[in-house]
Amino acid sequence: MTDTESRLTIIEDGPISSVRFLDQNILEENSIQKIGAEILQLIDQAINPKLLMDFQNVEHLSSAALGTLITINNRIKEKGGQLRLVNINPQIYEVFAITKLDKLFKIYEDSDKACASFS
Repeated sequence: MTDTESRLTIIEDGPISSVRFLDQNILEENSIQKIGAEILQLIDQAINPKLLMDFQNVEHLSSAALGTLITINNRIKEKGGQLRLVNINPQIYEVFAITKLDKLFKIYEDSDKACASFS
């Protein structure tokens, strides 16, 4: 993997940016930093960011990845934007529930419901 190779698929659909992770395991600090930097850059380029993060391919997240999600959420709120998470597998959702992150993030079962929730 080169330094510039993205670990994300980003699709712009009108005002909503959809981010899908290519990796099943988001565990390595270096990868998490690259993913975080790429998403933060996307947020910083938007005036009122609406970000949909799709975890369909993801089976494992590290605590560092959860910390990056919190940073992303904070940056979006600073810019008056909105964040939605979708397709989180039950094992990962359990971690969100245990850590109370399910209260911090707006989590949806599928992209259609998440997109409809943006105001």
